[in-house]
Amino acid sequence: MPRLFALFLTLSASLWVFSPAQAEVNVLTSIKPLQLIAAAVQDGVGQPEVLLPPGASPHHYALRPSDVRRVQSAELLYWIGPDLEGFLPRVTKSRTLPTIMVQNLPGLKLRHFAEDNHSHEEDTAEHDHDHRPGSLDAHLWLAPDNARVIAARMAADLSEKDPANAARYQSNLKAFNERLDALDARLKVRMAAVADKPYFVFHEGYDYFENAYGLKHAGVFSVASEVQPGAQHVAAMRKRLQEVGKTCVFSDPPIRPRLAETLTAGMPVKLAELDALGGFTPATAQGYEQLLEKLGNDLAGCLESL
Repeated sequence: MPRLFALFLTLSASLWVFSPAQAEVNVLTSIKPLQLIAAAVQDGVGQPEVLLPPGASPHHYALRPSDVRRVQSAELLYWIGPDLEGFLPRVTKSRTLPTIMVQNLPGLKLRHFAEDNHSHEEDTAEHDHDHRPGSLDAHLWLAPDNARVIAARMAADLSEKDPANAARYQSNLKAFNERLDALDARLKVRMAAVADKPYFVFHEGYDYFENAYGLKHAGVFSVASEVQPGAQHVAAMRKRLQEVGKTCVFSDPPIRPRLAETLTAGMPVKLAELDALGGFTPATAQGYEQLLEKLGNDLAGCLESL
């Protein structure tokens, strides 16, 4: 019996040496939408991390020393690009591990801010970030077709890093695309019913979603967050709202612009929010669909109530 027990221990040790368990691939994304796509691909195998905390703006984020360490140590790092996360290029240059700039992926359908956008009611104060005519609109994750491209790249990268789970990553990718097909069909029906209703936004960050579902904002009240525009400019914006009548004006969470109440006082205008980043969306396999569906529900819900 002792000899058999010793033989068993020897065989067990051999199996442990020659068949090590595959460690979870450490995936880090810059923003929540990319984490949600990665979570769908890694479902059942690993859990991706995200750099920016809920409510943080990718346009203004200041990296902490702990953030820099996370960026340097991640096995796979995904970020949109310098047009969105201006704080990342400096630290990504020193990375030796794979770094994927999503805006450069082949197959994406990219949009640029219009050279001549008459619906853009701009303040002359300094803008929160670069929306110059001709510059890239980096909110590319809001187009379902772009999300498919990103997910496919993530599945390929993970399969290469972790070949033991390659079949699972590809299966997750297929399930993700099937769920997107179903969501896309639902959103097209819902958005078609409000496509002719005008609305305004405080941030020109929804064009990809609007283009996918036949929508178009009537104007953008783009103002610097810390600068209150002059009375003449406020009057011009209020006149634009008066011309439209019943409408919705959408801002980004978590902070509503101080101008919002002044701008809409006494008018048949509803104030609401559109969360393009999905900051508090759980990072589950269905998280990306939840982000898009909530965006559609919030937009359509306000317009349907007019």
